[in-house]
Amino acid sequence: MAKDVLCDVHNCTYWEEGNKCAAESIYIVSHKGELAKDTEETDCKTFEPEH
Repeated sequence: MAKDVLCDVHNCTYWEEGNKCAAESIYIVSHKGELAKDTEETDCKTFEPEH
């Protein structure tokens, strides 16, 4: 598993200084079913806007 997960979405609850993701787990899905051909066909579902 990756040691550090980087995130450039500064308005996410889990974003930390240094573009680090502080979420306990990451959930990523494909737009087109089970197999994605490139990054544009995926979304990170862990994102939560900060309050």
